Amino acid sequence: MKDHYASLGVSSGASLADIKKAFRQQASLHHPDRNADPAAPARFRAVQEAYDVLADDTKRQAYDDNRRRNLLDSPIDTARDIWQNYFNRILEN
Repeated sequence: MKDHYASLGVSSGASLADIKKAFRQQASLHHPDRNADPAAPARFRAVQEAYDVLADDTKRQAYDDNRRRNLLDSPIDTARDIWQNYFNRILEN
């Protein structure tokens, strides 16, 4: 499961305004027209997908519910995903 909050660099309690601001920053940073890195298009798509889910109240609620359920159903897989996302972000910088 993708962590949309990590894609945008916001917490799960972020307001819509915070999500919009983070999206604009991440989108401009990873836009393929501005970033020559081969990973930029994939990162840009991940940021766009995260914004599409988190900016819509219904989709965000469903995503949050699923996130909580996955954490309880499969804590090992969830922990692995969290650490992989964490280390990937560290290694990108």
